[in-house]
Amino acid sequence: MLKSVPPTILFSLADKLVKRALQGTVLLGVMGLIACGGHSKNPSRSAPLPALILSAQLGGTNTVDVQSANAFSMPAAAMPLSQKINFSVGNSFFRNAWVIAPASTTARDGLGPIFNTNACQNCHIKDGRGHTPINDQDNAVSMLVRLSVIDQQPTAEDGVVPHPIYGGQLQDFAIPGHSAEAKIAIDYRFHKVTLADGEVVELRQPKLRLHDFSDKSLDGNARSSIRIAPPMIGLGYFEALTEAQILANADPDDRDRNGISGKANFVWDIASNQLTLGRFGWKSEQPSLKQQNAMAFAGDMGLTSTLVKADDCTSVQKQCLTAPNGGDIEVSDKILDSVTFYTANLAVPKARNSETDAFKIGTQLFQSIGCADCHTPQWQIGTVPDMPWLSHQTIYPFTDMLLHDMGPGLSDERPVFLAQGNEWRTPPLWGIGLTSTVNNEFGYLHDGRARSITEAILWHAGEAEASKSKFIQLAKPQRDHLLAFINSL
Repeated sequence: MLKSVPPTILFSLADKLVKRALQGTVLLGVMGLIACGGHSKNPSRSAPLPALILSAQLGGTNTVDVQSANAFSMPAAAMPLSQKINFSVGNSFFRNAWVIAPASTTARDGLGPIFNTNACQNCHIKDGRGHTPINDQDNAVSMLVRLSVIDQQPTAEDGVVPHPIYGGQLQDFAIPGHSAEAKIAIDYRFHKVTLADGEVVELRQPKLRLHDFSDKSLDGNARSSIRIAPPMIGLGYFEALTEAQILANADPDDRDRNGISGKANFVWDIASNQLTLGRFGWKSEQPSLKQQNAMAFAGDMGLTSTLVKADDCTSVQKQCLTAPNGGDIEVSDKILDSVTFYTANLAVPKARNSETDAFKIGTQLFQSIGCADCHTPQWQIGTVPDMPWLSHQTIYPFTDMLLHDMGPGLSDERPVFLAQGNEWRTPPLWGIGLTSTVNNEFGYLHDGRARSITEAILWHAGEAEASKSKFIQLAKPQRDHLLAFINSL
């Protein structure tokens, strides 16, 4: 009988019943009433949200109650005082600039000769999200451009075929006497989406414009992908999840026929010299925080380490290869370990407004329209031997750590290992409501195209098409509740 009820009336009824239930002792099974066809494969995807309402401790006992511009820069709350000096050391190498070699600052020299930035913090602004250039005069310092070609089979170690001239990443800065590989500009195409209640939302799609190449321009065989820097909070928890935990929710063949697949990426682990589960990066292309950091030092700043012994200079870039450097190994093992410790222990801020009706109703809507099917709310962390303060925590990151088909509108047509162009790792949602507080210039999604959470949702397609359609059909009060919940995370 409910199938014939208009969606706006149905959700209004659900809203009233949720409010009534919240005033009592139970939630009356609102999930069944809304009948939105959620796709939960695993009870852990839907069960934990009532506990979240009560706790708001998204990062377990390591959660911090900070809502300022420094909300993403705090150490894990349960970290012992004896370890905070290590956190501070890592922070200094993450925050401060590297310099050109040779220099008296030998611990920080070797920048370039081509690079994207001279400090990690320049991309991950205050440990938060990056953005595309605001205009043609702005630089692209908190984003980068991945490159590859598609007419050859990639090796198991690379996952892609790097561009023969410019490598796997375009560097748009260079030290004096050298040339940047190209300059980066972004143009936008706009279109509008009308929601069921008549509200019109304008979406923008970035179009990469490269110019002033140091060598040849890219041909039709090249593939490029805009990537903005993601937030850094809670990363140690993702490394602590077991492979079995992550793979438990994978369903690459959609055997349960619910429209939600989810698959793992298996990528090259340099340290173990084998393929292993990918965890980090927009396409889960890195297996560990240490390798993620070492690759960023090499690709973003032109700095070598014992893990990644070469920067992004290609064999045809002779001047790049012969430039002065800071030694064969420019990032010492001690520095790399310090930065990895720092990035593993940035605390997750507390959820806000969890006592409000909007939060509680939005919680139920988040589940009922299927958001929780990919943005898995809860995970349980086991023992973390080297960082015991992260052990045995219940966390709420809202990600399943898997790749999903997000539709052609978000495709970069650039496969990486097992991830196809239209497949992206489900990004965590914790801390998302503090994005603009940490940095008032930002963008959501991998290329920063979305200027609001509403825009980000409306770009969902592929496996998320059904959930997006349900969002479009929500009456404005319910839509506001759902957005209030997400913005409270």
